[in-house]
Amino acid sequence: MNMSGERDEHTLLKLAAAGNDTAFELLFMKYRQKLYGFMLQLNGSPVAAEDVVQEVFFKLWKERDKLAAITHFSSYLFRMAQNRAINDFRKMARATLLPIEEAGHPETTPSSAPHEEIAFKALRERVHEIVNSLPPQQRKVYLLNREQGLKHEEIARLLDISPSTVNKHLVQALKALRTGLGEHTDLLPVFFLLMATV
Repeated sequence: MNMSGERDEHTLLKLAAAGNDTAFELLFMKYRQKLYGFMLQLNGSPVAAEDVVQEVFFKLWKERDKLAAITHFSSYLFRMAQNRAINDFRKMARATLLPIEEAGHPETTPSSAPHEEIAFKALRERVHEIVNSLPPQQRKVYLLNREQGLKHEEIARLLDISPSTVNKHLVQALKALRTGLGEHTDLLPVFFLLMATV
């Protein structure tokens, strides 16, 4: 089966919706590495990234009767993966924030974790410190993306710069955060989620 554009991809989607496992496998092979790379950037874990890829395609196969109605499969696929990542990050955030909430209400729980509260507050303060130290334009791009949830193209129009310049600023800002946070890098996705979610 020769894939040459959206028309052929839609044909594969219709075939997969009808239960054609060969068509579904072709879709899987086309997007597996792209989706894996996307998830690896989001969560930094090869194992977690592979798990998400497998789970997303497993869910697609279970609900394959819906595939024929999808007009932009790539966007649909990556949105599924992104939603899964957000749900995972929210769980991490709740798990991280819970000790702080409990520490703030000692009458509701006998076992608080003050050392975790201190570590979390220190980490949060460090994030703000790093963001505030970024060059003005870089900081503006980062905050528009993370706090206001604007896409690269929207930021580019707003600041009258190119999308590639927006991407460059974001890459540099994230690099500065990772470097500045040092041993706390494993918690960085939690903060990205908290800052990016309204």
